[in-house]
Amino acid sequence: MSIKHAAAPMCAVTAIIVLVVSHGQVRTNTDGLKLIGNAEGCLREPYRCPAGRLTDGIGNTHSVKPGTYKTDQQIAADWQRNILDAEHCINTYFRGYEMPDNTFSAMTSAAFTTGCYGLRTYKGKDNQRHETTLHKLAQKGKWREMCERLSEFNNGGKYPGLTKRREAERQLCLKSV
Repeated sequence: MSIKHAAAPMCAVTAIIVLVVSHGQVRTNTDGLKLIGNAEGCLREPYRCPAGRLTDGIGNTHSVKPGTYKTDQQIAADWQRNILDAEHCINTYFRGYEMPDNTFSAMTSAAFTTGCYGLRTYKGKDNQRHETTLHKLAQKGKWREMCERLSEFNNGGKYPGLTKRREAERQLCLKSV
């Protein structure tokens, strides 16, 4: 059991997925939602994520207040908003509307953790922002090659859980291409 899971009451990822899917607003498929939800975990009270940000629910960092306790409905609403933000990124900058569902869902998971800007650009040795190869491949519709590059977004292998997540995303991404 990780430290964050020992510190706060947990909630069931499956229950939150059911609530989000029942609203019919997200495109991310059930496999993608399970990947994100299981990788993030689900906690009712705030905790600090590995990046040091105050987080609650399923990876939610928006308007988190110390000492609050969230219901399944609140967690589902926050998560749905966060998923829709990640989907917007993929649709807008990665030609997501053209992607097969599994590919789209895997990319949404990557955008969920990395952030849209971090998935599109990186800071080079020249201290300037550059377009990622992942983004360039998406712009060309080269889905298979793009999927293979997901494992590069693992923060240098610093977090074993992130490395494992990127491999799961890569596998889901490749299912449809």
